[in-house]
Amino acid sequence: MCSTGINTAKSNGACDALFTSTCDAKTTKMCCGCCLLGKALQEKGLPCDHKLSVSYQCALVSRACCADSVHDNQTDSTGTNECACAHQCVGNNTCGCLKGYKLKPDGRSCDDINECLLGSSNCRSGERCINTEGSFRCQREVSCGTGYELTDTNDCEDINECEAGIHNCGSEFECQNTQGSFRCLPKVKCASGFIQDALGNCIDINECLSQTGPCHRGHLCINTVGSYMCQRNSVNCGRGYHLNEEGTRCIDIDECKNPDKVCEGHGCVNLVGSYRCECEAGYNFNSISRTCDDINECRHYPGRLCAHKCENTLGSYKCSCTMGFKLAADGRNCDDLNECEENPCSQECANVYGSYQCYCRRGYQLSDIDGQTCEDIDECALPTGGHICSYRCHNTPGSFHCSCPVNGYTLAPNGRSCQDVDECVIGTHTCTVDQSCFNVQGGFRCLFFDCPPNYRKVGETRCERLLCNESVECLPKPLRITYYYLTFPTNIPVFTNIFRMGPSQTLLGDDLQIAITAGNEGGFFKTERSPTGGILSVAKLINKPQDFELSVELRLRRHTSLSTYLAKVLVFVTQDEPRVPYNPLLE
Repeated sequence: MCSTGINTAKSNGACDALFTSTCDAKTTKMCCGCCLLGKALQEKGLPCDHKLSVSYQCALVSRACCADSVHDNQTDSTGTNECACAHQCVGNNTCGCLKGYKLKPDGRSCDDINECLLGSSNCRSGERCINTEGSFRCQREVSCGTGYELTDTNDCEDINECEAGIHNCGSEFECQNTQGSFRCLPKVKCASGFIQDALGNCIDINECLSQTGPCHRGHLCINTVGSYMCQRNSVNCGRGYHLNEEGTRCIDIDECKNPDKVCEGHGCVNLVGSYRCECEAGYNFNSISRTCDDINECRHYPGRLCAHKCENTLGSYKCSCTMGFKLAADGRNCDDLNECEENPCSQECANVYGSYQCYCRRGYQLSDIDGQTCEDIDECALPTGGHICSYRCHNTPGSFHCSCPVNGYTLAPNGRSCQDVDECVIGTHTCTVDQSCFNVQGGFRCLFFDCPPNYRKVGETRCERLLCNESVECLPKPLRITYYYLTFPTNIPVFTNIFRMGPSQTLLGDDLQIAITAGNEGGFFKTERSPTGGILSVAKLINKPQDFELSVELRLRRHTSLSTYLAKVLVFVTQDEPRVPYNPLLE
């Protein structure tokens, strides 16, 4: 792969034509760029072993291309190459090779020396020797792990997250680097009696809760900021009592002498440690709140005082009637009102006990606004009218009917749903004899494909590559081109898998690569590898009908051979449940 990049640099003078979608391709492009760097050194008159801030392998490629350029220039300037050596002449009409090469038996050409096979590499334990053109490189067999990075000398070096600014310590913390990680240390140090939380704040310690008996018996512990204090216990009197003047015992409080008038105008009787109120008629004494509460006669005697509604008042009550009734002369019962005498309905009125009811003729309904006016029923405009017909609803006096799109659909036997017409089956399509018909929702597609040069058609949707005869242009082409046709409606969920691709049989050590090479300009699809091949899925919501022609390429590297397979996936996205909003003005 590195040789391919070097040859591209020598022949084209640029590396733009190389893609970097895989790691292998990145190696090819890296060698191409390093070769161009060596040619630039020769053109500027700098020595080929000029010190450059590049990797070891890149420096080898740069020196080799620089030396080749010097050799080519010398040949061009003299017009003839007396010794006709592949690398360099060493005098007396003899040839020599650059470092990392050895002279072939013909005395002119040079072969690469495989230092890994000869054991002449200086790779350390835990590193694997990889031969390169004219040299070799050492690669670690085990990664460095989290918190470490691989240096140019193939060593693992700790990453200083504090200096790199990739730590997550807050503004209240200082970053301290450790081997393979880091620590967050608080900037503020808390004094005695405080504890530091996760955010670096100092929080007071409640010693009265965190310690067992910090104060002696007979003392009370009181927490303070950063400390605590002990206070001797005092005599506490319960509710309804207070300390005598000497502070030695508790005596009763006479609440009835309180200037606040605890019974609020009712009679007051003092009790030992408490009191009670003697309430007036219509009130009861509440032993919990120690007040006189009004008696709610309507709650105590439900349905026995008033025929309809009972309203409580302080010390009494009053009756009232619901709508449609009036209070009788006795002030308790209610008489019905005949509302139809005032003609409240636009058509028919029927008096009922306590109310009235308006009626409409068939095909009409009462207005939702006043409940009295009769209006024509528009079934298509009802809250559920949008679900009566699957496509379009047409209102008629007292009824309705449904319709479907003119082309591609037909009305179902239930008179409401629309069914897709399979034009390919019933023969109403317009495809020619050379085309195949593919049915989609609401229509069809006429499909035709032909195999490119050097391919032969196998079956209705497949092209097989003919023998290449070791042609350079032919070998990279796919072994097989297969056409697939998919159709689904709009707004299908993102990440839905729509296509799978893989070899008929997988072997241990297979290297599979899958990619979309054409037709995904909008980024609606994506590919990912699977244990047996690759998966094509939806990457972005497709909210409008459109057609796609995707080229999905699968590369299989098995042992030392590379095979390419191409799938032409034609995706037809159709409208999901076509529907025309109801508009009364169009009827």
